[in-house]
Amino acid sequence: MPEGLSFRGCRRGRRDTIRRVSVLKSLVLFVLAAVFEIGGAWLVWQGVREHKGWIWIGAGIIALGLYGFAATLQPDGEFGRVLAAYGGVFVAGSIAWGVVADGYRPDRYDVTGALICLAGMAVIMYAPRGR
Repeated sequence: MPEGLSFRGCRRGRRDTIRRVSVLKSLVLFVLAAVFEIGGAWLVWQGVREHKGWIWIGAGIIALGLYGFAATLQPDGEFGRVLAAYGGVFVAGSIAWGVVADGYRPDRYDVTGALICLAGMAVIMYAPRGR
């Protein structure tokens, strides 16, 4: 029987599809967590450092709480792994946030460092572990 039609081939294809969906879900959750954490910290910063007031600070605190909740939705149940990997997303996301929200212009070292962090995140979260 051809590989694509064998029962074994179908199972492997299904597993690969499930894995891709799991990785996609994880990446979406990392982006969501980054928006909440970086956005929350930025709102607190604006409230305190830019004197925009308690409403900004309160909104930032709420966003930071939502970040903590978003992290719990990751498909991987290992707290240390999820938070360590999220660190890479946080680094890259913070630079991107600065570009969009504050007009920050990263240099090549900022970009290189962020890419290294994202590569580390990918290894931590998505390396095959024989499961």
